[in-house]
Amino acid sequence: VGLAEKATSYPSQLSGGQQQRVAIARALVNNPTVILADEPTGNLDTKTGEEIIELLKSLQQDRGCTIITATHDVKMLKISDRIAWIRDGKLDRLEEKENIRFGSVANKLEGKD
Repeated sequence: VGLAEKATSYPSQLSGGQQQRVAIARALVNNPTVILADEPTGNLDTKTGEEIIELLKSLQQDRGCTIITATHDVKMLKISDRIAWIRDGKLDRLEEKENIRFGSVANKLEGKD
């Protein structure tokens, strides 16, 4: 996750984004078959967020991990097979990736669709 130079640092010496990447690395150490990730790119800059998305994608493809994320990051749609849309705390719809019209994603996020 790009933090080898911080291996001897204490948590208080890391930024929020660095702490989030450490949490991701710790979760991956035991080669889990299922990963539950709440906002995995939430506190990260754009470049690092994209690197984490690619890491999750490779874990799914190379190791066969099932990855379940809760996120507001539309870029996560690129690596998702199924999308569960939640509105007002309830499941609004469940869609397969091939049925998503990505041009309408902004409307869905704004509650217009």
